[in-house]
Amino acid sequence: MSEGSDRRVLLDPTGERSLAARARAARLPSFAGRTIGLLDISKARGDVFLGRLEEHLRRRGAQVLRFAKPTFTKPAPIDLRQEIATKCHAVVEALAD
Repeated sequence: MSEGSDRRVLLDPTGERSLAARARAARLPSFAGRTIGLLDISKARGDVFLGRLEEHLRRRGAQVLRFAKPTFTKPAPIDLRQEIATKCHAVVEALAD
């Protein structure tokens, strides 16, 4: 990316064979009064990162809901993804290592 450029390239770690263009989600104007989901993918120390992030989000007025995948080796189950989508305005997924 060159200096001053607004173009950003995001790499998808899921190993897709073909590139998929996806629009970025709009940013929330504020965390106040919003519900933010924190998804722990069950890797070591991801919960530590999410704990600190939760503190910061609560100080900014967000309600925080915590979720966890049963294992980091597979995608989140559809029922968990549906629950997050219906209860949260935004979600942060914790990766560690």
